[in-house]
Amino acid sequence: MTNIAIFVSGSGSNCENIIRYFKDDDRVNISLVVSNRPDAYALTRAKNLNIETAVIPKTAFNDPNSVLPILKHHNIDFIVLAGFLLMIPEWLIDAYNRRMINLHPALLPKFGGKGMYGHHVHEAVKAARESETGMTVHWVSPICDDGEIIAQYKTSLSPTDTIDDIAEKEHLLEMKYFPQIIEETLRHEKLIE
Repeated sequence: MTNIAIFVSGSGSNCENIIRYFKDDDRVNISLVVSNRPDAYALTRAKNLNIETAVIPKTAFNDPNSVLPILKHHNIDFIVLAGFLLMIPEWLIDAYNRRMINLHPALLPKFGGKGMYGHHVHEAVKAARESETGMTVHWVSPICDDGEIIAQYKTSLSPTDTIDDIAEKEHLLEMKYFPQIIEETLRHEKLIE
C-alpha cells in the first residue's frame, strides 16, 4: 500500500476528487491532507471523507522538525500538491525526490513561477490572448514550477471566453485527468503495480 499526503491551501475540489478516485483502491491510501491554512475548506472535505488532516502554518513549514515527523507518523510515501501555495523547502524536495508532484493550471513553461497561481494564471492567459490553455503536472523542484513535466492536457479557448470561462475549462481538465496522472506516475515509479 502506497500512502499519499495531499498538500492544499484552498477549497480542495481536486483534493476531494483524488480521495474519491482512490477510495476503493487496495494499492493507494490517501493517508493525510495537509494545509498551511486552518480555514482551508479542503480540511473539511477531507474530514467528511474520514481522512486525517494536519495544519502546518507557514512559520513551521520550513522547519524539518515540524513537518517530517508528521509525514513519518503517517508513513507517507508520496506527496501530491493540489493547490498548495507555499514554496516547498529544498530539504523536503530531497526527502521526497521523485515522490512529490505539483498541479499547475497552465501549460508550463508559460504562465508559471512566483505569483502565478489560481486566477492570476487565468488572467494572464486572457491578457495574452492565448488560443488554448491547460494543466501541467510536474515533479517538484527547488525552482517554482520548473520541475520536469510529467503530463499536460490542453483545451481550446475562444476570444470571447471570460477569465471565469478559462478557469472553468482548465478545471474540467484537472478533475478528469489529475487522479489518472497520479495513478500512472505511481505505476511508472514502481510505487504500485
